[in-house]
Amino acid sequence: MTLTPYRETLALRGIRSLLIVATLARIPITAGTVVLTLHVTVDLGLGYGAAGLVGAAFTVGSSLGAPVLGRITDRKGLRPVLVLTTAAEVTFWATAQAMPYWALLVAALVGGFLTLPAFAVARQSIAALAPESHRLPAFALDSITTELSFMAGPALGVLVSTTAGPRVAMLTVGAGILLSGVGLFLLDPPIRGTDETPISAGERVPRSTWLKPRLVAILAITSAATLVLSGTDVAVVAVLQNAGEVEWTGAVLGLWAAYSLVGGFAYGTVRRGLPPLALFAPMALLTIPVGLAGGHWWLLALLLLPAGALCAPTITATADAVSRLTPAAARGEAMGWHNSSLTVGVALGAPLAGVVMDTWSPAWGFAAVGGVGVVVAVLALPAELRRRREQAAAEPAEPVEAAEALEGGSVGALGDGAGGPVAEFPTEEAAPTR
Repeated sequence: MTLTPYRETLALRGIRSLLIVATLARIPITAGTVVLTLHVTVDLGLGYGAAGLVGAAFTVGSSLGAPVLGRITDRKGLRPVLVLTTAAEVTFWATAQAMPYWALLVAALVGGFLTLPAFAVARQSIAALAPESHRLPAFALDSITTELSFMAGPALGVLVSTTAGPRVAMLTVGAGILLSGVGLFLLDPPIRGTDETPISAGERVPRSTWLKPRLVAILAITSAATLVLSGTDVAVVAVLQNAGEVEWTGAVLGLWAAYSLVGGFAYGTVRRGLPPLALFAPMALLTIPVGLAGGHWWLLALLLLPAGALCAPTITATADAVSRLTPAAARGEAMGWHNSSLTVGVALGAPLAGVVMDTWSPAWGFAAVGGVGVVVAVLALPAELRRRREQAAAEPAEPVEAAEALEGGSVGALGDGAGGPVAEFPTEEAAPTR
């Protein structure tokens, strides 16, 4: 495994600063759900069902708002969207801690709709900053830093809530989002590449030209992937709690996250990416038997290894595929749909696993979410097979196109392989590709 892809990617102008700012901006956003839950259960004295409704309202709003905000970004640029969402989010977090429950429920829906689009913006900007030959390692870095944000955000949210109180934690989240919005506004990462058509208020790209079965299949895989992940998360807790080994929960979940980080890092170094389906299908299939570990925490951690190592690569592959399947003028909306797909999967996975575990046993939670993932993979298979047939039919023309690209001074061979473009990175002695 060589680190050259990462060195070359981080040498690209704007990538390093984008990843740093985006990682920090995501932390208060990821802390929001757990802080809202603690506010409803502790400050308002209501049950977890009521807290779940607030979280669901916020999630529904976020899922609906992401594509809309992405479309506005495509037409008007990034900064107007950042101003709008930052102001809305700061207002929500500053006032929500004083609202009665019914008002909080409505405000959560609106606040979710206007969530600061730090996730989608980062991926859209990566597609603009990195040439196709470097997008795979760039999206791998984005996936890794996203995982780090999800590890840090909820933990910090719980820490502040338990030490200073949930209301203070809500104000802290609002302050963090304010700093995040200001940071992204000042950075103002590009959303179009230098070789792509600049933003025009009059530019319109019909959805029918890019929202095709192949992209719909990718979005379905994205949702199913996070459904499997969130369901697995809940199932791990339930299995260990049922076995009386709940004290090992943090260690098992930490190892599971480490598997994903290592897998994502390794995937970013490969020369040829894989189709999202080729990564997701085994991830879902390998999740099904995890419940066979019973109550042995060490065996549970061991059985999570194969599927865990495919988590970050799967998300990386879906983001890379969305960036290649959409024109630059619609990339913001497409990344918004990708973000919505991630959110919907997270929202559905835990309840699905919970219902199955309540009906049978905790071990069946893994089988349930893994089984749903396998079904989605089977349904997405025709779109993948169609793409391969179209690619095979176009292969005779590729040598001519490659020769023309080289004559034009292209620095990378960008043939669309099974998983996307083939990345030919410079040698160790070569200058960084720009």
